[in-house]
Amino acid sequence: MRDEQIVTLYWQRDEAAIRETEQKYGKYLSKIAYGILADLEDSKESVHDTYLRAWNSMPCHHPSVLSTYLGKLVRRSSIDIFRWRNRDKRQVSEYAFSLSELEECSSHSDITQQSVDLHLLAETIDAFLHTLSLEARNIFVGRYYFMDSIREVAAYYDMSESKTTSLLHRIRLGLKAYLEQEGFQL
Repeated sequence: MRDEQIVTLYWQRDEAAIRETEQKYGKYLSKIAYGILADLEDSKESVHDTYLRAWNSMPCHHPSVLSTYLGKLVRRSSIDIFRWRNRDKRQVSEYAFSLSELEECSSHSDITQQSVDLHLLAETIDAFLHTLSLEARNIFVGRYYFMDSIREVAAYYDMSESKTTSLLHRIRLGLKAYLEQEGFQL
């Protein structure tokens, strides 16, 4: 079923929308959730929360790209679950690893405390990503948006893990320099 048809089902409040979403995007959403949570049960919970969030938000939103919209919802849900479940303990996941890698781009892990407009920061990071080659941009997005492991990212581009790690390190250094050049206090 095409995305427009699925969105129409949501707008009509037809429960078939959830079945169609699960059939078309279930694996995609599960992969994103598992990359953040590193737990199968929590990932399932996050995906089901995503279906509920989509159901509740569709009458107000008409996403032009359903996969991106659902991806954002599952990331938010997974990060919320990650924070809730790990507020007192440290659990290994690609989300935790990737966040620790990005900490070198900022002297503070919570940029919001520095009163930085997050929308401007997102636009600046997006502008930086467009200065990269398509391959480097996709590697960065795969690692830090989709929370793919270094091994998975390396496999996508048929390169060694050490080369992938090195490339990501150079991209992070470039991002840090770009943010400083744009006036962000790091």
